[in-house]
Amino acid sequence: MDRFPKVGVGVIIIKDNKVLFGQRKNSHGEDTWSVPGGHLEFNESIEECAKREVFEETGIEIKNLKIGPFTNDIFKEEEKHYITIYVVADYDSGEVKVKEPDRMIEWSWFSWDNLPNPLFKPIENLLKQNFNPLI
Repeated sequence: MDRFPKVGVGVIIIKDNKVLFGQRKNSHGEDTWSVPGGHLEFNESIEECAKREVFEETGIEIKNLKIGPFTNDIFKEEEKHYITIYVVADYDSGEVKVKEPDRMIEWSWFSWDNLPNPLFKPIENLLKQNFNPLI
């Protein structure tokens, strides 16, 4: 197990009052649903990471980025620990595609009050904070 937590960035993308979620595969949290995101790289801003990860995973561009809450996510079975920083952004352009088919099954838009299940642990932890990106 790593001694220090890693930093993840989760991006909540809003389009027509819905948010983009994908079903994960071949990674911790397999078969759960999560927002696009990934690891913050050395010398990268949170906003740069959000834009990069969203484009790498979905092929779309985002705008109006705002840093939101964070979660402290411990995956005991996988011996992983993340601090996940959330960014809320608006959809800008492009067509959503599964650009990493080895890591994602599908992408779909959902209303915040009707999210898919099961959810990835960081999203579960975010919901415990009663966070709503549409407010």
